Amino acid sequence: MRALTARAPPGPRHNTIVMHKFLLAIGLFLCLQSIGQLPTDVLRYSWTVPGGTAREQAIGGAMGSLGGDITSAFVNPAGLGLYKTSEVVLSPGWRFLKDQGNYLGTGTKAPAINRFTVGASGAVFGYGGRDPGVSNAFAIAVNRTADFNSHVSYQGINTYSSYSEQYVEEFAASGLDINAGISSPSLDYGTRMALYTSLIDTATMGGILQVIGQPQKSGRLLQQNDLRSSGGITEIDLSLATCQHDKWYFGVSLGIPILSYTRQQTFTESDASGNPNNDFESFTYRETYTTKGSGANAKLGFIWSPSTPWRVGLAIHTPSIYGLTDHINASMITRTENYTSLKQVSISSDSLDQITGVSPQPNSVTYDLSTPWHFLISGSYIFGSGEANTSKQKGFITADLEYVTTHNPHYSVPSDQDQTGASDYYDQVNQAVKQLYKGTYSARIGGEMKFNTFLVRAGGAYYSNPYAQSGLKVDRLYLSGGLGYRSKAFFADLTYVQRLSRDIDVPYLLADKENSYASLKESGGTLLFTIGMKW
Repeated sequence: MRALTARAPPGPRHNTIVMHKFLLAIGLFLCLQSIGQLPTDVLRYSWTVPGGTAREQAIGGAMGSLGGDITSAFVNPAGLGLYKTSEVVLSPGWRFLKDQGNYLGTGTKAPAINRFTVGASGAVFGYGGRDPGVSNAFAIAVNRTADFNSHVSYQGINTYSSYSEQYVEEFAASGLDINAGISSPSLDYGTRMALYTSLIDTATMGGILQVIGQPQKSGRLLQQNDLRSSGGITEIDLSLATCQHDKWYFGVSLGIPILSYTRQQTFTESDASGNPNNDFESFTYRETYTTKGSGANAKLGFIWSPSTPWRVGLAIHTPSIYGLTDHINASMITRTENYTSLKQVSISSDSLDQITGVSPQPNSVTYDLSTPWHFLISGSYIFGSGEANTSKQKGFITADLEYVTTHNPHYSVPSDQDQTGASDYYDQVNQAVKQLYKGTYSARIGGEMKFNTFLVRAGGAYYSNPYAQSGLKVDRLYLSGGLGYRSKAFFADLTYVQRLSRDIDVPYLLADKENSYASLKESGGTLLFTIGMKW
């Protein structure tokens, strides 16, 4: 059995991406249940932009050598060593975003998203050391280190491929007959539902039994994809730092990241040929996909002040080691005109398992994930740092450069589970991740000017393209500005961060042809307010 040979595209293709067949074999690998981790999933947890306090966000997130802010616990914990007193901090905020997608030459705007958020919050306790010139600080802090909230929508006319072809490929490679395929937990829910609703079928052509997709008979398809994502990573950190004679600062943080992600997808494919008798009218696939879990990580940091105005910082973040569980619920509605006696057939993943007697339901899977390493170098210059009274300091300029091994996350089977077959699957996914992505850089710069008790800040940050394939326009740019107020026992900061982001979304992957993708542009901002008390 094999899939039908792909048609040559009739004209220029918009936004196509070439994936090596080794990568796409992952989607066809049948040793696991109907949920599998793809290389695209890992980027969500690896290419992230953490939040912080309003002060830290106003200076572009550059906190690798500056210190004196609770966000140091999540960037360079050595910066906590600058604390000589104690403080409690709360950073509420409001985030609003707009996404625009361009797919096959058609632009679509998605509805705006507005969400409450919380930046770096917690408490820092500064205390003296046993020896003169030595001080220490302990912090317990919580921060939103990744935000998954988005609403992406795009559509376009496709004359080259169909969403159903991924189901054709998987079923053709399985070697199963239709009845066995419908009840096989080794196949994706989409493939099983496509068989049940006759979206895909078998036919003898030229004496050879082949797998066909009804939409392929159209030749002109309107494809619409709507993706709503929510959740994020909230990290709790315990940090300890020490200061040696206001020249050497060392710090360590132990983090517990708590991950929650939900994606609701609606993909519709409709016949746009105008032919009412080609056995296909439309189908709609809906899916709710969730990932939940928690993990652990560590951060080590060092800051050196070679002379009074200068500070140099270095930090290393270990991978976060997660234990995660994915869960899926899906449904499909197919209309095939007069191909079957029923013009419309619908089925859900739960109903499909009940009808076919599949037990236990293959709608969840548990696995381990190790995220990338982070390496950071930073420098700061403090204006007026020679003043004995820090309130007379005039401001600063600071910059960070960070490298992330985005190509090196690692999936694995939990040690308490049967690793038969699954280990080979994850090995393929890990190899695919290394080929699909590359290490990324981020550059952050910011500054502050002090006018007695009032402060003015500005900054920016740039996050580079994580994809190894050239020609993909993917990056993130942040521009920020803010105001602050300081007194002996109280401080307040207000910041606005403007986000300009470019990304791509590949609606489906095929092994026998190039894959079209949507170009995404996201714009929006975050308004963040931090209030704190010192003692």
